[in-house]
Amino acid sequence: MTQHREDHPHITDHPHSTDDAGNGLGGTPQPSAASTWDEMYRSRPQIWSGKPNPQLVREAAGLRPGKALDLGCGEGADAIWLAQQGWAVTAVDVSAVALERAATHEKTALDRESVHAGEGAIPSRIRWEQRDLEEWMPEGAFDLVSSQFLHLPSMAWRGPLLAAAAAVKPGGTLLIVGHHPDRLPPWGSHTAPERFYTPSQLVQELKLDSPEWVVEVLTTRDRPATGPDGQEAVIADTVLRATRLA
Repeated sequence: MTQHREDHPHITDHPHSTDDAGNGLGGTPQPSAASTWDEMYRSRPQIWSGKPNPQLVREAAGLRPGKALDLGCGEGADAIWLAQQGWAVTAVDVSAVALERAATHEKTALDRESVHAGEGAIPSRIRWEQRDLEEWMPEGAFDLVSSQFLHLPSMAWRGPLLAAAAAVKPGGTLLIVGHHPDRLPPWGSHTAPERFYTPSQLVQELKLDSPEWVVEVLTTRDRPATGPDGQEAVIADTVLRATRLA
């Protein structure tokens, strides 16, 4: 794999320390998650490569399409790829700017499909929703719930990922991919290992060793990655794919 961004930005990762009221150490109110990520997306015309995350492609390519939930969809590459495989996708992100770009990218992809098929306009297969995943709870049940690099401040990843697991219907698939804390990208804000998780931590914290689940894939995979300014490194992904039995 070459020239692929290592992940998508998904949830609040405020650059400043805060007190219990959400103010800065000097008492200055901090921006909301939405405004923080909107500002980041506005800083460049395109943040990510436009390609789906490679572990998603590897793990979901053989699944039977149904209803999918894409948590932290960013500029939409994962959701668009899933829709092209036949999935009906609910794609969620905190940033309205990212979602607007994602919808534009989907329209471009649908226009290409329509021309290639020689048919009329192909309807959208994605519902784009603006939500703060640190507060939002999914509604309904899904055949696939995909969380690609959903990294949160401090230890807060447990709550959103527990909600993700709860949204998987019986017979459905939970797919979680994230940075392994021992092989983090040497750029950006990847400086707090407690924000990330190992495969065994996912199983333990999400209680996937219970009779309700079968863990199909639980591993760490090295891969080359390219940083926002062209930096290159070999990093490691934590990959978990599990099937809910009941």
